[in-house]
Amino acid sequence: MKTSSLLEPPALRGTNLLHWRKPWTTTLASCAAAIFCSSAFLVAAEMPKMPEPVKEHAWLQRFLGTWENQGECYMDPAKTTKFTGSETSRKLGGFWVITEGKGEMGDLKMSSLLTLGYDTDKQKFIGTWVDSTSGYLWKYEGNLSEDGNTLTLETQGPCPMHDNKIMSFKEMVEFKGTEDKVFTSWIKNDDGQWNKTVVVNSHRKIAPPESMESDQASKN
Repeated sequence: MKTSSLLEPPALRGTNLLHWRKPWTTTLASCAAAIFCSSAFLVAAEMPKMPEPVKEHAWLQRFLGTWENQGECYMDPAKTTKFTGSETSRKLGGFWVITEGKGEMGDLKMSSLLTLGYDTDKQKFIGTWVDSTSGYLWKYEGNLSEDGNTLTLETQGPCPMHDNKIMSFKEMVEFKGTEDKVFTSWIKNDDGQWNKTVVVNSHRKIAPPESMESDQASKN
């Protein structure tokens, strides 16, 4: 007598054990599948609904691509200083645009990082700026013009023209079509007047396909 036959139920002795075990295997697989599906359902049910980007987020995609910059600085009223640079903007999800820039003004070389987004609670465009020339974190808030072509951002920070005194700045980006934009920076003087300090003309050299679609969508 084979030892294995002693372990078989009397009614199944002499039958193929594979056929006897198959229903149990199928049942276990079905139970495992049911548990997995139930767990997945519970996880999905517990996941909060994520926010969706709004039209203002889509408008920011006009910045996407690689741009070449030609600028002028008016920090010294008696002298205009010219500089050159470039910047590349990319999306971070559907909510943010990240811009990495490089520029040269004489012997001074600078790298920068700009973030732009939109706060749906404040109904304001928001952003930050850091660069390689200082340890200050600039924080922006602003609005879009009625024609949808000019973004105006306001901030406060140290002004090199006034011994790094904290002063108010206003910075505007005006899009002229899809391939050109003009950046202008202003400083608010103690008398309340705004003094223009920087103008940068930018031309887009490389535009990702999605930016062109977003440009068109922002006009509709």
